[in-house]
Amino acid sequence: MKITLSEESLPIFEAIASSVRIKIIKLLSTKRMNVKELAHELGLSNPVVAKHIKILEEAGVIKTEKIPGKAGLQKQSILKIDLIEIEFPQKIFQAFEYHETSIPIGQYVDYLITPTCGIASTEHLIGEYDEPKYFMDTDRFNAAILWFTTGFIEYKIINPLKDTENLEMVDINLEISSEFPGGNNVWPSDITFSLNNVEIGTWTSPGDFVDTKGKYNPDWWSPKLNQYGTNLKIRITDYGVWINGKQLTWISFNRLSLDNSVWSFRIEVKEDAENVGGCTLFGKGFGNYDQNIEFRFYYTDKEEPF
Repeated sequence: MKITLSEESLPIFEAIASSVRIKIIKLLSTKRMNVKELAHELGLSNPVVAKHIKILEEAGVIKTEKIPGKAGLQKQSILKIDLIEIEFPQKIFQAFEYHETSIPIGQYVDYLITPTCGIASTEHLIGEYDEPKYFMDTDRFNAAILWFTTGFIEYKIINPLKDTENLEMVDINLEISSEFPGGNNVWPSDITFSLNNVEIGTWTSPGDFVDTKGKYNPDWWSPKLNQYGTNLKIRITDYGVWINGKQLTWISFNRLSLDNSVWSFRIEVKEDAENVGGCTLFGKGFGNYDQNIEFRFYYTDKEEPF
């Protein structure tokens, strides 16, 4: 199967972006299996495996057929493809110079959130579960993971560009997921991002993943809590905003006030969103990517006047 790096291909990318579904694909590469057999091999419940099977079916990666069995017809899943080839778009940006800024997730300057919520460093929980007041604890600057149900977290970022430099593009990279008590791999949440008080797009997180331990999570962190998220890249140009390759908005630099010396960046789950599924931010020392909120400012040098 050959797919393009486009919105139409997102179901396939999302379908294989799970360690459980990768294991299912590997098992089905050897033989056809039913849900009960897969659940036994994976050590999971039948309902959980059935949800993963449905995602793979909808993406066209596997198919399910009814075949005769000892107790009548039974459903068995079969792998439909054995190769996925991704066609990348032609490179349209020149090799810009850039500045980088890394913002620890605990260094927010404002927040207004509702439970369920919490905040933790790599060493311990900060305060208590489901008490928003602890988001102002002095230890919050050491936070490496935080989560909330509705509301926002806001950060301030210094604009590092010099007077001799033209901003060409901005990339914001972070690890993020939904929030569900005890975790839920299929729990969509509409998370809205704003830059300098202008909404730049809303992305729907597919779930709050607990199917496998986050690669960088400390040993004391419970396997029943948020484990890892999606590695999200927000790309801002003078003619639009993309999130993981999907263009969400048409917007110009002028509207975003990017000549400000200090920028504000807000992450929000609105109470009236279609999918109110919370938000979890993973910083350095948690999740699968061991990173803070990373900003990269691409620029070119201004031409000197004659």
